[in-house]
Amino acid sequence: MNVLSRRLFLLSAAALTALPVLAVTPPQLTVTAASGRAVSVHVWKAAGKEQGRILFSHGALSAPWKYQRLVDAWTAAGYSVYAPLHVDSADHPDRASFQGLASWPARIEDVRALADHLNGPYIAAGHSYGALVALCLGGSAIAVPPEVKTPLRDPRARVSLAFSPPGAGMGFIKPGDYAPLAVPALIQTGDKDVPPGPGGDWKSHLLPYEEAAPGGDRYALVLEGVDHYFGGGICRPELPGPVQSEQLAIAADLSVLFMRAHAGGDKAALAALTGRLSEAGPARLTRK
Repeated sequence: MNVLSRRLFLLSAAALTALPVLAVTPPQLTVTAASGRAVSVHVWKAAGKEQGRILFSHGALSAPWKYQRLVDAWTAAGYSVYAPLHVDSADHPDRASFQGLASWPARIEDVRALADHLNGPYIAAGHSYGALVALCLGGSAIAVPPEVKTPLRDPRARVSLAFSPPGAGMGFIKPGDYAPLAVPALIQTGDKDVPPGPGGDWKSHLLPYEEAAPGGDRYALVLEGVDHYFGGGICRPELPGPVQSEQLAIAADLSVLFMRAHAGGDKAALAALTGRLSEAGPARLTRK
C-alpha cells in the first residue's frame, strides 16, 4: 500500500469509528419530481475543499442516514453527498402509495430531479436497490414502465459506484441489462453477501462487472467475510453485528481512490488504485 492509499485508508478508518453509527439528519433540500412530488434530500457537505459531489441512492426500506459510516468517510475525503429519501423507505411518510414495483419509476424521478438541481458532473453511487439506480445513471438499461423516459443514462454521471447491486433473477433484472454500462464503475460485494431464497449466490452481485464491455475501467471488489450490510455498518444499523468495520474502511478507501482516479483525473490515485489490484486476499480487486 503506497503513501496516498495508506493515508486514505487511515482517514476512512477514523471516519468510520469516530462518529455516531446512526444520526438521523433532517433533509436540507427539497427538489420537485416531474410528477410534482416533493423529494426530500439529505445533504452532507465535504470537509475542506470539495473534490466532487456524490448522488447516493439508498437500499430498499432503508434511508440516507443509515449509511452514516460511509457518508462520513466520503465527506472526510472531500466529497459532498446528496441522498434522496426514496418512497420505498420504511421512513417515508407516503410509502403506502408506492407498493411493489411502483417504487422503481419513483426512484428514477427522484434522482433525475436531484441531478437537475446539481446541474453539473457528479458521481452516481448506491447500495443494493440504490446500486441498480447508480448503474442505470451510468448507462445500464433496466426495464421501466412506458411512461418513464429512456435512456436512463445521465451524461452528467461521470462514474458509477455500486455496493452489492442485484443480479439477474433478483427482482426484474434480465441477462444483458447491465451490458450498456458506459462509464467507469466499481462494483462491490462480499463472499457472505448471499441473496435470500434457495440457490442464492454472492457472485450474482458481480453481474454488472461480468456483463460490462472490457476496457472501460470497470472494477470488481470482493471482500472476505462481508455480508450485504457490513454487519449492520450500512443500511440496517439495527442488526446485532458485529459491524465489519475494517472491511468497510477498505471499501471506503478504495471507493475514494476510484472516484479520485476516474471522476477527478487524479494520476496518483489511479496509480494507488492500480497497486491494490489483486486476485487473492481479504480484498480481491480486479479490473477489466
